[in-house]
Amino acid sequence: MSDLGKESVRSRPYVLLSCAMSVDGYIDDSSPERLLLSNDEDFDRVDAVRATCDAILVGANTVRRDDPRLLVRSPARRQERVSQGLPPSPAKVTLTTAGDLDPSSRFFADDGAVKIVYAASAATGKLAVRLGETGATVVDAGDSVDLRRLLEDLAGRGVRRLMVEGGASVHTRFLQEDLVDELHLVMAPFFVGHSTAPRFVHDGDFPRDHRRRMDLAEVRKMGDVTLMRYLLT
Repeated sequence: MSDLGKESVRSRPYVLLSCAMSVDGYIDDSSPERLLLSNDEDFDRVDAVRATCDAILVGANTVRRDDPRLLVRSPARRQERVSQGLPPSPAKVTLTTAGDLDPSSRFFADDGAVKIVYAASAATGKLAVRLGETGATVVDAGDSVDLRRLLEDLAGRGVRRLMVEGGASVHTRFLQEDLVDELHLVMAPFFVGHSTAPRFVHDGDFPRDHRRRMDLAEVRKMGDVTLMRYLLT
């Protein structure tokens, strides 16, 4: 971990992508309520991983749909970060093309976490005005939000370890652009079976296909869910 503001020695952060999905590859169902795919043991594991990171990234659709807080929940882990000179929780990061983010969402709450929004060039100005009172930093990330530009900017802000938590469009882009170093997949022991529900990734070409397999580094049973940890570098 590193203090935000210190220059990173890498050209981009180490990217850890984390996702829970059903056996048939869905990360939610088609109902208005959020589908819980994991369990308490895995939620605690995710909290522990968050505590080791400098920033957590989700897409704008995840901010709108799930209204996540993206904070380290354990008081002991928060205190451990503070004792190391770090904020209690990692920086919160999102990216948006249209700029339609609600400043009253929990992502922008006054909770002590640094908040950074990477926006498409056309949306940057109006978004900076809309989010002005939240203390969030709005960064021009190019016409369609260039992920490499985003990661380079985060590295310049001292982010060495980035946790990507969704949703499907964000997962797809990071994996298709070969920008993931480590993948944590948690499988829930049930099916969703809704063709309109969001999946782990969208269709497309992925550099990690059958000719370039990922390295399975760990399999861990946690109650009724299973963690599969892959290394991609």
